[in-house]
Amino acid sequence: MAIDFTPSPEQQALQAAARAFGRDVLSQVRAVIAPLAKPEDRFFATQPFYAQMAQAGFVHALFPKVYGGGGMSTLDFALAAEELTAVDINVPTTLLATGLGMEPILGFGTEEQKRRWIGEILAAPGERLAAFAFTEVTGGANFDCPDPAAGVQTLARREGDEWVISGQKHYTTNGSGWDGRGAHLMTVVCRTDLTRPPSESLSVIVVPGATPGVEVKGYLDTAGHRAVCSPRIHFNEVRVPVGNLLGRPGDGEAICWHAFSWTAALIGAACTGVMRAAFDIAFAFAKNDKRSGAVPVIEHQNAGYMLVDLKMRIEAARYLTWKACHQLDLSERSSDELAIMTKIYASELCVQVVYDAMRLVGIDSYTDLSPLSGLMQDALCFPLYDGGNMGVRRRQLHNKFRAPGYDPMAASQAR
Repeated sequence: MAIDFTPSPEQQALQAAARAFGRDVLSQVRAVIAPLAKPEDRFFATQPFYAQMAQAGFVHALFPKVYGGGGMSTLDFALAAEELTAVDINVPTTLLATGLGMEPILGFGTEEQKRRWIGEILAAPGERLAAFAFTEVTGGANFDCPDPAAGVQTLARREGDEWVISGQKHYTTNGSGWDGRGAHLMTVVCRTDLTRPPSESLSVIVVPGATPGVEVKGYLDTAGHRAVCSPRIHFNEVRVPVGNLLGRPGDGEAICWHAFSWTAALIGAACTGVMRAAFDIAFAFAKNDKRSGAVPVIEHQNAGYMLVDLKMRIEAARYLTWKACHQLDLSERSSDELAIMTKIYASELCVQVVYDAMRLVGIDSYTDLSPLSGLMQDALCFPLYDGGNMGVRRRQLHNKFRAPGYDPMAASQAR
């Protein structure tokens, strides 16, 4: 069978629709959030844009058709995500975070759990957010540390027919919900017994944000992704039914890796979108600005060669992303090596591409005369979040390399 990178007519239509949505809707986000000082106010101001995204079907796209969703493949979602993030990173990240919050349910929920909680989100997709409460206040890189005294310290103790959850989380994207009182659903990474290792105790429990004891303690103000919600969430003796546990105690590590393999591949699309935006700015500058010289900047060889390098990097990141997403779809998530590589490669490449675009444009790019400084703030987040490249993602690959029987060629094979 030939290897074909040609998007189908349906995929081309999806790209065109996402590009139009970005142009007509998301292009307005920057002006709306710019005058707002508080991170929560910037986030709340994006709700109308998210509602329009839901109306356009992007929330439904997260879920299989059997549960009422649109059944979009990971690859197709990446095609749309690149178009959206080339215009705005904030609202698409809110969408991605809802997907991340629901991934543990999709991957490990019972049929009844899936139908119930997916149905709740889809009943009001523009109003209801999901969140993945993963990162401890002390960090998330060692969430699976085998020492019971380390790692996740959020505790869920069983009392009769309830889990009672106590602990604190940071970076629970979407965790505040649109009203500041909690996301509609949170999938909470916790331990059911702090005396036992994660292999026996690490778990994920679904917690409705309106449950008594869920407290939005405050908001972390980030340098980039300025209208993405990064709250601190406290769980103060939060009681939920025993049936809200996904899988069994000890399944938490597998659930977390399952969820993060999906986001790893899609972050490649977001990075490609941001790189595209940076290239377009640098290219327009080089074509139209003379910098008081006799000819446009692009006529100078060093500027032209830099644009060449930027474009090559974007294309490489795009096709690695496509391959990783295709592999996830084809293998039903059993092959995630390329997804992890995509997250590392594309995120670090994005920082370099935006920086080189700034070098080409010059000092104006470091001011409000150009959007490039804002894109750099956004790009710097990619290697650090969603499992930092140093603390988590490279460790994932390292562990794969160390595993008995590791096949270096396996990731390149479509299967």
